[in-house]
Formats: sequence, structure tokens, C-alpha cells
Amino acid sequence: MRYYIIAGEASGDLHSSNLIEEIRLLDNNAEFRGFGGDKMRDQGLQLFKHYKKTAYMGFIEVALHLRAILNNIELCKKDILSFQPDCVILVDYPGFNLRIAPFAKKEGFKVVYYISPQLWAWKSSRAQILKKYVDKLYVILPFEKEFYKKFNYEVEYVGHPLLDEISDKIKDPLFYKKNALSSDPIIAVLSGSRKQEIAVKLPIMLSMAKHFPKFQFVVACAPGIDKNFYTQFVREHNIHYLLNQTYDVLQHSEAALVTSGTATLETALFNVPQIVCYKGSVISYAIAKQLIKVKYISLVNLIAGKVVVPELIQFKLNEKNLHMHFERLVYNDEYRSTMREEYQLLKEKLGTAGASERTAKLIWQFVNT
Repeated sequence: MRYYIIAGEASGDLHSSNLIEEIRLLDNNAEFRGFGGDKMRDQGLQLFKHYKKTAYMGFIEVALHLRAILNNIELCKKDILSFQPDCVILVDYPGFNLRIAPFAKKEGFKVVYYISPQLWAWKSSRAQILKKYVDKLYVILPFEKEFYKKFNYEVEYVGHPLLDEISDKIKDPLFYKKNALSSDPIIAVLSGSRKQEIAVKLPIMLSMAKHFPKFQFVVACAPGIDKNFYTQFVREHNIHYLLNQTYDVLQHSEAALVTSGTATLETALFNVPQIVCYKGSVISYAIAKQLIKVKYISLVNLIAGKVVVPELIQFKLNEKNLHMHFERLVYNDEYRSTMREEYQLLKEKLGTAGASERTAKLIWQFVNT
């Protein structure tokens, strides 16, 4: 079978690569082509476009690059027609994939969507697009199944693929030595995956280093961004920058400062107490505030349905406010313990590992019907 798969960022590349691996176990003759990244290519994907050349974040950046985005969409459509897949697999990346779905369906291809767009947060009306043009939707958050029932759209809950990644991760006993770290307790700093968001938030997050010298702050650098980009912001003696070691950093951390998004859930699954930090451009934030309908920005709080981890958003993310929350996070044992108890309930809600395997089997069954 031939599969055309489209992912548009680092997390999509990771989850898609695992999905490709699982499909290959079921389909020895599988051929894959599409948009993605290095991990997907390592699994044998014929990479048409790398996500680094197609990923744009924020309302302003999207507007500035609209011509390039529309051009990539047209190139993708032509490539799908040329490849003639048995199935088109869309992975998250809604701004792009919600334009591809109607095209692919109208051209007669089977269309499946893995990792639903966050329509419950904003533009929920787009659920009608999915219902009309996507044959099968595989969701990874427990509340999403109920959300789509409002639109009379039956979807499959497959569990969260992060559970697979984290359950397989073995703690490295040589982590400190290999990275020339001291024995001081580690604070993980996860500042996002794009330069524009890192530039806004990281200086504020790292300002804690001068106030808490007994800790060493370890920045988990995003894939594809040179370490030198990070070092321009703060040069305290107790700050380190590590590339491609995010899970290792979290496994050895006492606490974490985390940008909103998937990283908040990863941090919780590693049982690390955290503060969620978000700050964008004034214009983008003002637009988002009018459009987004959910109470929280972190997956941890969204899944729990209540405040489990503090969220410092936009103007609340400043050095003074972060200092107050950080002191509580690292020195209040009862507070840390309560947060970890909530993490355990979160894990129970997510269920068991095996999302990639379950999704691969469902896709394989669908393609062969």
C-alpha cells in the first residue's frame, strides 16, 4: 500500500515516525511519501518537504508568509496526485491539513486524521470540515471523543502517543558526567520550539538563575536550533544548554519552567513539578484572547479540568511574579506533593501506552476494507 503522510512540526514528526514504524509491521510493502522531518525520513519516508521549511507560528507570521503557505499547499496537492496513495494520513498541523482534507477526499482518496486539531479551543465549527472530508479521526485526548459527539461525529480515542515515548525511556546514570554538570539540583527549562517564542520567554525564565544560585538551570534546546542562539540571552554561571536531551533533562530535574503545549504534558508524565510560561507578541495575544474559548493553555490543566499547574500568561509572566511562584515550587514540599498526586490522576485518565500501534492497526484495517 502507498501512504501519503503530512506532519508539520517536531512533535508531529516524532509521532508520525512511530506510526510509520507500526504500519510497516503490518504492511511489508508499505511506501510512504509526504511532508515531515528527519525522524520520519529515518523510517523510510520519501520526504517531499521538511517541516522546517513549512512551519509558521502566530497570526502575524502566518499573514507575512501566506503566499509561501499557499504555494506549499498547491505543491502538496500536485504531489499527492502524482504519488496516487491508497490513503492520505494527516497528522495535526490544522492550518495546512484542513485545506488538504477536502482536496484529497474530492479526488477519491481515503483520508484519515491522527491527532485532532484543537478545535475545542477555537474555531470549533471546523469540526464540520473533518466530519465531511475525513473518513476516520483518531484522537489522543480523553475529552475529545465527547467534543465530537456534539457534531454527531464518531471518532476513535487511541490514547496519547507520549505514553509510548516515556514508558520506553531509561534513565541515564551517566547524564551528569557526560554533560559536565555539577551535583546541584536541576531545573529544566523548556522554552518552546520556534525562535520567535524562545526570544520572548527565555530571558524571563532564565532570570531565576540569579535568584536561586543553589540550582543549575538546564535549557533543553529545541531540535534544529543552534545552541548559540540560546546563549545570547542570559550568561549566568549556573545555566547549561543541552541539545536533543529533553527527556534526559526532565528525568533528572527537581522542577521545570515550561512553555505551554505538549511539553507541559511531557513534564507531568515525568512527574516533575512545573510552572507554565507563555508570552507572545501583543497583537497575536490580543487576537488569540478573542478567539480561544478554553480556560487553560496547558494540556495538564485542560485534561484535569482544573488548575493543577500554575499558568503565567502574557503580562503575568514577569520576573517578579515568576520569582514568587518559583520559590513556592521548589521549597514547598506539600505543594509539590499535591501536584504529583494530580499527575497520577492525569496518567490514569490518559490510559495505557500503545497509541501508535492501535492507530496503525485501525488505519490498516480501514485501508483494506
